[in-house]
Amino acid sequence: MALAYRSTEVFLQPDIKYKSNLVSKFINSLMRKGKKSVAEKVFYEAMGVVEKKIADIDPLEIFETAVNNVKPLVEVRSKRVGGATYQVPIEVPKKRQVSLAFRWIVDAAKGKKGRPMFQRLADELTDAYKKQGAAITQRENTHKMAEANKAFAHFAWSKF
Repeated sequence: MALAYRSTEVFLQPDIKYKSNLVSKFINSLMRKGKKSVAEKVFYEAMGVVEKKIADIDPLEIFETAVNNVKPLVEVRSKRVGGATYQVPIEVPKKRQVSLAFRWIVDAAKGKKGRPMFQRLADELTDAYKKQGAAITQRENTHKMAEANKAFAHFAWSKF
């Protein structure tokens, strides 16, 4: 019965090629309908394209930098106080930073149409590495929203 309550992180295996847990998590977030081999193929082909685009840097380092560039530091949460709802800025926990970064990168790649997914993913990863692109725009919008609502930061005293 103890297995039912354990985190999936305990069972997470590093990926085959790069031996990285972060890559393994990203592949899992890229996966649709349980088709992990398809997600792995898309990711590794995208990393091959990234390696050709930016030849002098290790592709794993490019991937990690891209994810770190997209991670949000603050976000806004709705908080109801006295009949009014306020957008209260709060710091984002580390695990949520990673999951939001993955989600934004994958969604940005999916949003571009007309080319194979591995090429769109490669473009988004290189853009994120260069601090450009749709995922970075999403991060900047989140930070702007938090900055605009920092007057309500004093409502962040309780859990959401």
